[in-house]
Amino acid sequence: QVQLVESGGGSVQAGGSLRLSCEASEYTYSSYCKGWFRQAPGKEREGVASITGGGKIYYRDSVKGRFTISQDNAKNTLYLQMDNLKPDDTAQYYCAAQREPTYSCGRMVRTTENVDDWGQGTQVTVSS
Repeated sequence: QVQLVESGGGSVQAGGSLRLSCEASEYTYSSYCKGWFRQAPGKEREGVASITGGGKIYYRDSVKGRFTISQDNAKNTLYLQMDNLKPDDTAQYYCAAQREPTYSCGRMVRTTENVDDWGQGTQVTVSS
């Protein structure tokens, strides 16, 4: 099991920016489909963005144009740049890995069912 450690959460005002990082314990992480999820109180966990080992990217509609997912495979690290943040973006954010290469990486922004590894989460709070 790969260990995932998120960092970079915090509190910002609406319109502000944050950059989340997720460092993995294994170099094989770079080859997996990787993604960011979030969960607000009382709501289900939802996919935000995902990226294949080769760099193909998928986004949830509500974050397109505001969030950017990227990776540094040499550092086994995944990033999520969040700009123009809104109060509705307030949630605990988790990074995740999907190991099976035959599963759709794009589907990762719609379901948690194929996720194999989770980070512990980092809180993002956006005030109006």
